Amino acid sequence: MTSTDLLVDAFDRIRDTVADVVDGLTPEQLAFRVQDSANSIAWLVWHLTRVQDDHLADAADREQVWTADGWAGRFALPFAAPSTGYGHRPAQVAKVTATADLLVGYHEAVHARTVDYVRGLDNRSLARIVDESWQPPVTLGVRLISVIADDLQHVGQAAYVRGLLARR
Repeated sequence: MTSTDLLVDAFDRIRDTVADVVDGLTPEQLAFRVQDSANSIAWLVWHLTRVQDDHLADAADREQVWTADGWAGRFALPFAAPSTGYGHRPAQVAKVTATADLLVGYHEAVHARTVDYVRGLDNRSLARIVDESWQPPVTLGVRLISVIADDLQHVGQAAYVRGLLARR
């Protein structure tokens, strides 16, 4: 097993959990928030996918799936196209509404692009510096692990909210 095999496996696990978390939920259930300041399943899945799309597109020096494939138009959210949800306030979180199919469709498109890119990497490419604004500078490998860790946290939060919905 190679480093890229491990990375692909991690991204596959995120994709599988995203599909499980939203499966069978209505837009109203996806928009449910435990309290006004909490995140909804829809926001969490949209955000984790936007971050993955943003960071991988930057690393690969290509346009994001969000804009290149028309997902921004399909979601029709009241945010600027580059928005990933980072720093969103509760009122902005509440504006992220979507169907399960839309959330899964966007995530699948980003996942496919991610896996295609990651499979083409080797250890030398993983050592490439992609962000010099940090100390130490961030390598591509570290950036990918950061995306995986962030995505796993958010999909876990979404699964928790789904569990709370089942108890209502």
